[in-house]
Amino acid sequence: MREPVHRANRKVWRDGAFSEGARLIPEETPLALTYNGGTYAVMMGSPEDLGDFAVGFSLSEGIVQSADEIDTLDIVELDDGIELRMWLKPEKAALIAERRRHIAGPTGCGICGIDSITEAVRPAAVVPAGRSFSSREIMTAMAAVAPLQEINHQTRAVHAAAFWAPGRGIVALREDVGRHNALDKLAGALARDKVVATDGIVLLTSRVSVEMVQKTAAIGAPLMVAVSVPTALAARMADSAGITLAAIARSDGFEIFTHPERVTGAVPGKERTYVVVA
Repeated sequence: MREPVHRANRKVWRDGAFSEGARLIPEETPLALTYNGGTYAVMMGSPEDLGDFAVGFSLSEGIVQSADEIDTLDIVELDDGIELRMWLKPEKAALIAERRRHIAGPTGCGICGIDSITEAVRPAAVVPAGRSFSSREIMTAMAAVAPLQEINHQTRAVHAAAFWAPGRGIVALREDVGRHNALDKLAGALARDKVVATDGIVLLTSRVSVEMVQKTAAIGAPLMVAVSVPTALAARMADSAGITLAAIARSDGFEIFTHPERVTGAVPGKERTYVVVA
């Protein structure tokens, strides 16, 4: 079974200088929940304690009222994800056949309207090379986000997704209780205003999961920066999409997980290229 933690090499820019090393980041994988041969939902999650997840999901969704109503549970590892195959007792089989639907995952771990593992891990669009960004520009961009989070100032309970462009600063910022929703709102704002994203940065106040990379690739931004840690699958997806993924952005710096060649340091000519080994 897949390990829940992945060791990733990355390049760090802190206190005005680059260093290199490794960090442990969480694994993320599609988890397909199937009942009596039919897929009910695909959620993104950690590949650990999956039997507990399958039973707990079934109870919280009201599919069963007791774990005893699940006749069998098999955890099957596939190339692109893990299938949690459940067969219900006969009296529940008819109910699940009527109720089967595409569900929208909760605001932290689901993918809306997806019912296959293949679709959940579809390749992201490959972004153009775009321009390079200095570490100072990245720090300036991230520092500009918090003052503009009006809803979060009032509630301390929402995520933000923003787009920063050289010479313009924050072009658009959107907030939502769901990090995916905030990024979708940002994508819509940029599209409606016909903003070309190839020379700017997507900024996130959340962790980076695979669907956040897919959405950023669809926007066309060459660089995404987040305040929290990316999942291993997100880093692999960003690498294949040609996106520079920087994360753990703090007041003293950030860490680059993919395509560091787009980021220049504080001392011109002394930057080193570091390639992430997935």
